[in-house]
Amino acid sequence: MENKARLVIDSLSDNIGLARVTVASFASQLNFTLAELEEIKVAISEAVSNSIIHGYQGEIGEIDISMRVHEHQLEIIIEDQGCGIEDIKTACEPAYTTADRMGLGLVFIDSFMDKFEIESKVNQGTILKMVKIPAQEQKQVN
Repeated sequence: MENKARLVIDSLSDNIGLARVTVASFASQLNFTLAELEEIKVAISEAVSNSIIHGYQGEIGEIDISMRVHEHQLEIIIEDQGCGIEDIKTACEPAYTTADRMGLGLVFIDSFMDKFEIESKVNQGTILKMVKIPAQEQKQVN
C-alpha cells in the first residue's frame, strides 16, 4: 500500500495541535500501537514548535508537512523557510537551545523515530526527515 498527503500551515502555535492530529490520523493506516502514535505526535509537536520558535522567530511563515505511507513505514518531511540551523551537530545535543526552553526537541524526535535526518541552510530554512516503522512490522522483518 502507498498513500501520501500534505499539510501546509502558518507558523502559529495554534496550528501545532492540527499538525499532531493530522499526522497521527494519517499514520493510523499502519499498525502503530497507541504508544507509537503518541511518540509520532510528540515528534511532530517538537518539529513544528522548532519551526515556529527557532525557524521563524516570531515571524509568520509556512510549514510544509508531507506524509507518505510506503513499504509498511511512515515517512514525514517537515520543511520551513526560516533562518536555518548554523550548527546542526550542536543543535542536536541535549539541553542545547537558542530560546528559554529545555532544548530537548531534537533529542525527543531522534529517540521516538526510527530514522531522523536534518538538512538546513542558514537564511534558507530547515528540512526534517523522519521515518517511523510499526514495531509489529519490525518484528516480521527480523
